[in-house]
Amino acid sequence: MKIITKLITSLAIGMVFQVQAVSDAPTPAKTTFVHLFEWSWQDIATECEDYLGPEGYAAVQVSPPNEHIQGDQWWTRYQPVSYQLDSRGGSRAEFIDMIERCQAQGVSIYVDAIINHMASGSGTGVAGNVFGAKQYLNYSPQDFHATCAISDYGNRSQVQNCELVGLADLDTSQNYVQTTLANYLNDLQNLGVAGFRFDASKHMAAADIQGVMSKVTGSPFVFQEVIDQGGEAIGASEYTGIGHVTEFKYSTKLGDTFRIGKLAWLENFGEGWGFMASSKAVVFVDNHDNQRGHGGAGNVITFADGRLYDLANVFMLAYPYGYPKVMSSYDFHHDTDAGGPNVPVHNINGLECFEGNWKCEHRWSYIAGGVDFRNYTNDNWTVDYWWDNGGDQISFSRGDQGHVVINKEGYQMTNSVATGMAPGQYCNVLKGKLSSDGQSCSDEVITVNADGSINTNIASWDALAIHHGAKLTTVTPPPPTGLQRTVVFIQAQTSGGQDMFVRGGIDHDYANNILGRSCHSANLECAIAFEHNNLRNGTTGPWKANDSYLDWYGTEAGQSSVAEGTPLDWTTNLWPSSWGALRTVDNDGFGEEVLNLWGAHFWMLDVNMDCSQTVNNHFEIKAYVKNGQGWEGDIQQANIPYASKNHVAQCGKINTFYFNSSDALVSDF
Repeated sequence: MKIITKLITSLAIGMVFQVQAVSDAPTPAKTTFVHLFEWSWQDIATECEDYLGPEGYAAVQVSPPNEHIQGDQWWTRYQPVSYQLDSRGGSRAEFIDMIERCQAQGVSIYVDAIINHMASGSGTGVAGNVFGAKQYLNYSPQDFHATCAISDYGNRSQVQNCELVGLADLDTSQNYVQTTLANYLNDLQNLGVAGFRFDASKHMAAADIQGVMSKVTGSPFVFQEVIDQGGEAIGASEYTGIGHVTEFKYSTKLGDTFRIGKLAWLENFGEGWGFMASSKAVVFVDNHDNQRGHGGAGNVITFADGRLYDLANVFMLAYPYGYPKVMSSYDFHHDTDAGGPNVPVHNINGLECFEGNWKCEHRWSYIAGGVDFRNYTNDNWTVDYWWDNGGDQISFSRGDQGHVVINKEGYQMTNSVATGMAPGQYCNVLKGKLSSDGQSCSDEVITVNADGSINTNIASWDALAIHHGAKLTTVTPPPPTGLQRTVVFIQAQTSGGQDMFVRGGIDHDYANNILGRSCHSANLECAIAFEHNNLRNGTTGPWKANDSYLDWYGTEAGQSSVAEGTPLDWTTNLWPSSWGALRTVDNDGFGEEVLNLWGAHFWMLDVNMDCSQTVNNHFEIKAYVKNGQGWEGDIQQANIPYASKNHVAQCGKINTFYFNSSDALVSDF
């Protein structure tokens, strides 16, 4: 097990497309782009408006927009026939409409540009242009390298001057070819395209790409596909002077680690593993090639891996390295040639996502939440408070801006971890969203204790991510209106070093279904306000500070992190002289208590409770013995107002229960 309080990364800051504003309502950066593989221009435009813009994605990588060969296979888009903007994605007019609508939502467009080659063979393109014998609308045979095949990737000349899988290889060293390619890229820029992915870049000399870029106007974002797993004649480092480069080692090593390694290894993932500089790297869990076994392949994790894919993406998006690309795929049903589904994503009957058609991984809550986390933590490009268990549980902060915990072990994670976060309650952005008023979360709420720690309770193969932009606003509740003294005794045989805590309130499902209270999203709806009457116990007194509610959530904001909920005090009905000096609840906060009629080990909660917040004066409660028995099991108490697996007590009464027992006694003062 290992704890590191601060790891300053030697990485440059990642790509940012909106400056973070310092205010009470922070405006996050945009740090992540998505590849909407084989989506139509109309679908992309709608997705920008409905989801990508509102969810903070920076950009979309679109499939090649120019004319290509006919056919349904995905790879037909990678065999250009001309630079006319008519393709399976849509027409030039639809392409322009998509750009404008996405720009209106703050989402940029990156075009997958095929500049290394033209289509093989002969035929007619989807826009009607005829090609064959290295004769195309834009090119003649003299614009190509001589026909030869690549058989040795250790031979630089072969890789860059021969034909990739039989595709007509452009002589990109020629001025005419460079000018023609630049004209195509400039046309796209004039329409509003913000960046380019250069396909098959290692099959072109870096000097040739620089020659093309010297003729391109403006400063588009460029990233180059260079598959470099090591051991070949051409390396990714040759291309970093031009722009960003795909770091394929990131994908394969991350897959190896999540599949067969230990997450603890990831402490210095990135440059520490021999990857290129963070400031030049485009990273991804998978892409359209390697999810099909092409493009370097390896132990790649894909949408087919379900929760493993969630967790790998959470790590990529939380850890400060590179410019991340999220993959958005379709189910190709093991046919690696299959093109996209024959139904639109935004169909007349709703989204065609998540099932057997489009997978829409960018909409998965853990991935979208991970993007949100990265956006809000981009200003702190460090890893702090790294912790791991030596295996598959890891925890780390991004300064005071966010914290993430991943549990890939086969068992629950229940330990306490340090964070750099301010005390308070936060929305787990992997599962829920903060309400517009900042007062509730649509799903899981995580409490950061007064000392900055989190008491984790994370299921196997699950994760949490919190950030400063998803902190619940502290709301001062109205003063209690129905305060009545309420006492609860719970008997449990305990020994030195053991303490009892309780949690409780109103059952979430009962409150939601019967009372119309949404306790899943607003924590106080099921909590019951009280004031402690006994602050005299030197041990439990400090734990009662800032403990103002009987609730289900454990430590309250500002409460001691030692507390597992609301603390109780040990009492007895008689203090024998053999125990030493007499201790009483009235004087010492523990010991002999006049209301205890039964004997030793009756732990006591004595509060003034707001009965108006109960259910006809009834409330639920469950006990936990720290350093002892832990939580009680299910309780089957009789004569209660609604079904519950907890003790049911009455406000304004003396309630007596027994640990792990359904027996109950309720009496008046």
